[in-house]
Amino acid sequence: MSRSLVQPVGQKRLTNVAVVRLKKCGTRFEIACYKNKVLSWRSGVEKDLDEVLQSHTVYTNVSKGILAKTKDLKAAFDSDDQAKICLEILDKGELQVAGKERESQLSSQFRDIATIVMQKTYNPETRRPYTISLIESLMHEIHFAVDPHRGSKKQALEVIHELQKHFPIKRSPMRLRLIVPEEEFSSLSEKLTAWNATIVSKDQTGSQISIICELDPGFYRDCEGLMMKLHGRYEVLALSVHAEGDTVIDQYDDHEDEPSRSLNESSDFDLSKKKESTDSDLLKKELADPVLKLSNEMQKQSISTGKGTIASEGKQNKCNTCNAFVGDSKQYRDHFKSEWHKHNLKRKTRQLPPLTEDECAADVEMDDHKADLKDYSF
Repeated sequence: MSRSLVQPVGQKRLTNVAVVRLKKCGTRFEIACYKNKVLSWRSGVEKDLDEVLQSHTVYTNVSKGILAKTKDLKAAFDSDDQAKICLEILDKGELQVAGKERESQLSSQFRDIATIVMQKTYNPETRRPYTISLIESLMHEIHFAVDPHRGSKKQALEVIHELQKHFPIKRSPMRLRLIVPEEEFSSLSEKLTAWNATIVSKDQTGSQISIICELDPGFYRDCEGLMMKLHGRYEVLALSVHAEGDTVIDQYDDHEDEPSRSLNESSDFDLSKKKESTDSDLLKKELADPVLKLSNEMQKQSISTGKGTIASEGKQNKCNTCNAFVGDSKQYRDHFKSEWHKHNLKRKTRQLPPLTEDECAADVEMDDHKADLKDYSF
């Protein structure tokens, strides 16, 4: 037996729509819009109303297709012009967002907040910003929840304040140029000292003194009011200042190839290191002046010539596995990728002595011949 027939109903059912809802005079009014178009209309990106509204009709329930009554429209809006009422609902109404859309909006806002936090903070040990992935993981650790009704910048400042309670993170200072009369410089310097500001440079042109300083952003408003009192001028050079240049990896190269040690060996190794450090400190005290002179001369020569020959000849790194000295840091890193180093690593695991580069090439060639002979059966 077939199922009972479904009679057609005089309703206009709208699916896959974004509903904008406005409650006025105790009655709920709704309009049907295209998805992802309401926010574009409100931000001014979309200008065509027909691209936003699916129909110029006011409903009391879009999902069921129930139209709003004319007397309710006149009581709430003092008009029955549905086009004008649709515009008012579109501007003032509340957008009903689906679960996936809300989740995507929250995740994008969470990313924006993490980006602002990364730009405005730095690691106090390295004076460099944290990565955005690390900032996001720290925000998850403090159980931060995004508020979609508040601005991203305001929430980012609250996140920075909360992160400073649990992790080593600091607010990046602002770089300002302050210009004051010469007689007012003493009062300005007192305030900068009280604010723990760092003076980068100081210049004097006539009767005015210009300084460039790095200041905590929390004192920006106070600094602005002080400059107005002192009849001076100020200019924002950078909103956040981080350390520039590449990280120094030479200190890690010497320990890259050291094998793991047991507790007893490590303690003996630490004692020997302490003895070596004390001896090296005495040598440094004796040779401090000539070393400084030599380093200054090398820097002058490298700047004048513009070539890296002196820098490449300066430091020789030793590979403990191959028992050989390699060139500068770049050559040292390339050495770890070479067949010579890989072959000696295999010998080191079998507790065999290291080979020179020529001996290693001959040994590898011998292994290749043996491998070729295995392919033949006699």
